[in-house]
Amino acid sequence: MASALEVDRQSNSNKKGNIMISRLMCCVVSGVLMVAVPAFAADQVSDTNMEILKEKLKADKKLLIAGNMELNDAEAKQFWPVYDSYQKDLEGINKQLGQTIKDYAESFNKGNLPNDTAKKLLNDALSVEEQETKLKRSYAEKLGKVLPATKVARYIQLETKIRSLIKFEMAQQIPLVY
Repeated sequence: MASALEVDRQSNSNKKGNIMISRLMCCVVSGVLMVAVPAFAADQVSDTNMEILKEKLKADKKLLIAGNMELNDAEAKQFWPVYDSYQKDLEGINKQLGQTIKDYAESFNKGNLPNDTAKKLLNDALSVEEQETKLKRSYAEKLGKVLPATKVARYIQLETKIRSLIKFEMAQQIPLVY
């Protein structure tokens, strides 16, 4: 039977995780709006404001990861360079996704999509998904060389949760193909 102190510690840990996830959700919503909504709206946010928002989102994400990874000094020294490399590679995938959304928005705003356009956009979207999975798998292997498997799994789980929230928000914002 768990002591009251252990239960309290677990409760505080769960609350901390819920607060961090809530903060992340705010960041995710901002990030999604930054990518998806401008593609379907007439008004664009200035490039400078977009860069500031992107940097803020990156910093908030890094804080969320740091708060949940529970890395010791030796692990942190090896983890953060791999994390930064993953984020850089993920940025390339995000750009492709953003371009696919932009292309879809432009086609959508013209009316019903022709079959050839729909097929191209579908292939582009599936390619992004495949690239993301391959990237995640390759970095899980890299992290497995510097971290215990439980921490690698936790990191991949955090990345998956973050991406899932982003994709959920995008799914709400992006209209169906017609």
